[in-house]
Amino acid sequence: MGQIQSFEEFVNFLSRRRWIILVLAVIGTLLSAVYAKSRPDTFETAAVIQVQSASVQGTDAQRSSAAAATLQAIEQRLTTRQNLTALIERHALYAGLPLSLDKKIDLLRASITFQGVESAAGQSFGEPQSLSAILVFARMGEADLAARVANDLAQGILDLSAAGQRDKADQNVAFFRQEVGRIGLEIARLETEAAAYKNANAGSLPELRDAKRDELVNLDTDLRRLRQDRVGLEGQAAQINARGSLRATDRRSLDEIAAGLAVIDAQITSAEARSADLKAELSTSPEVERVLTGFARQLEQLRDQHDAATTRMVEAETDARLAATQQAERFSLLERAIIPEGPMGGGNRKLAIAGALASLLAGLAVAFVLDLIHPVIRTAAQMERQLDLRPVVSIPEIAAAKPEQGRKGLLTLIDDPTKPIAGLPRYAVFAGAATLALLAVAALA
Repeated sequence: MGQIQSFEEFVNFLSRRRWIILVLAVIGTLLSAVYAKSRPDTFETAAVIQVQSASVQGTDAQRSSAAAATLQAIEQRLTTRQNLTALIERHALYAGLPLSLDKKIDLLRASITFQGVESAAGQSFGEPQSLSAILVFARMGEADLAARVANDLAQGILDLSAAGQRDKADQNVAFFRQEVGRIGLEIARLETEAAAYKNANAGSLPELRDAKRDELVNLDTDLRRLRQDRVGLEGQAAQINARGSLRATDRRSLDEIAAGLAVIDAQITSAEARSADLKAELSTSPEVERVLTGFARQLEQLRDQHDAATTRMVEAETDARLAATQQAERFSLLERAIIPEGPMGGGNRKLAIAGALASLLAGLAVAFVLDLIHPVIRTAAQMERQLDLRPVVSIPEIAAAKPEQGRKGLLTLIDDPTKPIAGLPRYAVFAGAATLALLAVAALA
């Protein structure tokens, strides 16, 4: 802080620059008070809307989100550009101000507030807090205009709440009906694909796998038996052919053996072909089972979705009937906005106090800058700190001649800092008293 390194130096700084600080503080406080008084008055009023509980409890979805969600949707719809423009035209808002339509809309949007009052009734675990009332605030430059705007917005909430609940319920019914139909078509399509795949792979179905394995085992047994029979017939034919001369009976035996071998060969060929087919079908059975399992899993998921959509559709239809018969949660005007008796308080006073404090800080800042612009070594400690030289002797300030008798009084209290009051210099006490007086004036502004 330059040459201010101790509390004593700070007190000396305040003593030197007291007039600058006081003048700036007084001027700033007066200007702040004048500006605060010149600001136009603002009137605020509110309409109260009661959120009535449903006479017949609807679904969980309706109970958990009806009031809060409806309030949010209504607030968004009421503060749209189109609705705010219509509100400005109905009440001739800001007619005397040279503002564009966009600026008027911004001012109106900033002048209205929607506030929900939570219900004191206990809520079950996991359920959001419900609303018991809605406050619609309007702040305008005229008292009757603030009341008209608040009541207009409250009536808009009442108009939109019933229509909004019915529209939302009807939209939910239409959506879930569409979902039920879509999921049903998807289930039918998937069932058709699964049936076509089963028909195309009828021989490799998993449920026939055990039977085909048993059939393959039986075929292997039959093939071994047929091959053994063939070997036996071939041995008989070899024995007959080993004889030198064949009799008629031998030739008939050979013919019978040849016929038997032909039959056995045909049976072996058929059994081998069937065995090959069975092995091929068994080799593709795992892939068929995987695909069919995928079909079954998708069908199960779709059926679960279909059941859930059907349940939600029934709930939505119930909510729609409740909204149509005015038995669902609804809004009613509990208290109309009245014309406020006086403007809002506190704003101008806070502005004046803030201006006084800012003026005092500005005076301190200007005084500090002046000290920085014109640095002067005033104490031995400053000389030792700035020049690293210890002064040999310090000549005290020689007091001026005592003022004439007529100057005694307030000026003496100001200019004589050697006589403390309660341990503080007189100028410090005077500066504090002046500051408190300025703050009091600002508070009364």
